Amino acid sequence: MIRETPEKTIDLKERWARFRGENSHVRIRDAAKKLGVSEAELLATQIGETIIKLKDSFDELLQELHTLGRIMALTRNEQIVHERKGEYKNVEVMNGHGRMGLVLGDDIDLRIFFKNWHFGFAVTSENPLGTTRSFQFFDRSGTAVHKVFLTDASNLTAYENLVEKYRADAQNRTVNVASKSAKKAEKPDSEIDVEGFRQAWAALKDTHDFFPLLLKFGVARQQALRLADRNMACPVAADAYKSVLGKAVAIKLPIMIFVSNDGIIQIHTGEVEKLSEARGWFNVLDERFNLHIRQDEIASAWIVKKPTSEGIVSSLELFNKQGENVALFFGKRKPGVPEKKEWRELLAAIQPE
Repeated sequence: MIRETPEKTIDLKERWARFRGENSHVRIRDAAKKLGVSEAELLATQIGETIIKLKDSFDELLQELHTLGRIMALTRNEQIVHERKGEYKNVEVMNGHGRMGLVLGDDIDLRIFFKNWHFGFAVTSENPLGTTRSFQFFDRSGTAVHKVFLTDASNLTAYENLVEKYRADAQNRTVNVASKSAKKAEKPDSEIDVEGFRQAWAALKDTHDFFPLLLKFGVARQQALRLADRNMACPVAADAYKSVLGKAVAIKLPIMIFVSNDGIIQIHTGEVEKLSEARGWFNVLDERFNLHIRQDEIASAWIVKKPTSEGIVSSLELFNKQGENVALFFGKRKPGVPEKKEWRELLAAIQPE
């Protein structure tokens, strides 16, 4: 279902202005929910003022983000926010397979699915700390998939040049958003070749073969963990991430943290240092990396083991109340290098449910 009319935009602009006046502390994503619209629709009410609509040449724009220098890349889903500072380097775009992109820098590490990128804006906003400038990208429903914020070390002239280069010809305030498609229902367990699936899992040679394995057997991700041999997938407490992060901090163990939505996967690799818990959120608050986990929205967690040609690779996987995978935690490793025993020992110490 597609919704938008110029009249609605005018009405929404007034409602948004009134809401901000009464609720200045509320973030725009939460404000959109309260107003019954999408974040992209709220931003669009300011086009021609503080917002510039961008062309849909998102893959081309990302290949020029290296000119900005040091930025902060933000990816989130409903449960987790992942923020990483660094530079966009080694950007690759593949036009096959639904137009995918890769960013393979030491700091900014992304897997991008451009088919789910539909709207883009250059955003200027004011807050108590000063002026914030960013590029923000949204899916067909108007939900944010990725944001790139300038830092004090960014090249402002390069940003202004990119805004001008990728400015859309039409700067109207309408965005035609559509409701998200319903998630495909998982097959009943009785229709899954469980024994064949378990044998294929045990024969894996690479972690990247896991998703194709799910497709081959028509099994959903959390369903796969439930049907797997218990030596390959084991449920643990939903807040097991606290223990994992706390122990990783204590022994200075480099880890990898993946957070995703339908349009992108963002990855942090390295040590974590400062943990904090406040107002229902569990946080990593490091200089280069921030992670924010909404604790009451994490419904389950699993320790998962995948065979590879270099041995077992182990992870902690988090799921929301809808059974969607929202984060993955691994020990830092490179292709061709076995998993560190410290990471395995850390996970092994977590009690199963």
